[in-house]
Amino acid sequence: MSAEPIQRDRYAVVGNPVAHSKSPYIHAQFAAATGEPVEYDRLLAPLDGFVEHVQAFRAAGGRGLNVTVPFKLEAHALASRLSPRAAAAGAVNTLRFDEDGIFGDNTDGFGLVRDIEVNLGVSLKGARVLLLGAGGAARGVVLPMLERQPAAITIVNRTAQKAHALVEQFEGAAREFACLISGGGPDSVYDPAAPKPYDVIVNATAGSLDAALPECDTRAFGSATLAYDMMYGAEPTVFMRHAESLGARASDGLGMLVEQAAESFFVWRGVRPDGAPVLAALRRQLAAQV
Repeated sequence: MSAEPIQRDRYAVVGNPVAHSKSPYIHAQFAAATGEPVEYDRLLAPLDGFVEHVQAFRAAGGRGLNVTVPFKLEAHALASRLSPRAAAAGAVNTLRFDEDGIFGDNTDGFGLVRDIEVNLGVSLKGARVLLLGAGGAARGVVLPMLERQPAAITIVNRTAQKAHALVEQFEGAAREFACLISGGGPDSVYDPAAPKPYDVIVNATAGSLDAALPECDTRAFGSATLAYDMMYGAEPTVFMRHAESLGARASDGLGMLVEQAAESFFVWRGVRPDGAPVLAALRRQLAAQV
């Protein structure tokens, strides 16, 4: 007699475009490592049909979704309950379908923090952090970084008003974690009287997609600085090369991708997979493309 096929719970990543997503590979590795009965696919939703596609996936027995560009705001609106970090981010990258509704979470900031602290070995506690950019990617990581109790976070954006708005949004949380938070345009990186390098600089702009450098005083970078780009590719990004030319240590966002996926897996299954072996495998795959 043949064994009964294992019934697997269905998950997917939804986006447009979505063919390039590494999420199916990552979650297949997590499922294999943990023994969780998970099947994970890609779901291409038309730009005007996100909600319908999500509801159809759920109606067909789907248990949860990762949400990527450009649907994170729509996922936030669709969720009937939000985690505190999703509420703070104003965007959702993880949906879980429960009996009583749709739970929305945002694991991006958790992924960033875990990659910096665990994979790269840099503690954010007591650190001076410079966050470049004030869009959705930046907003999603401020609260998880504040929870690590850095000494100060400076948010710099080409449009100073957006940086000020982000500072205002998180001032209460910053007080709770005894962190000084400030921000503005590119000229607000420093107290001009005492410029010194930051411990961690996070590039949350989309500049690396177009090989564009965010505006940033070169004195922000030093030999003890970790310069972290949320983007990744087969080659180092222009931001990473710039940081290294100034003596800083640089990293891309591939580890953030893996760690946010591991946190999504935990939100769905209650089991936290080890991201390190999957990250190493992805690094080998990228190296083979060079």
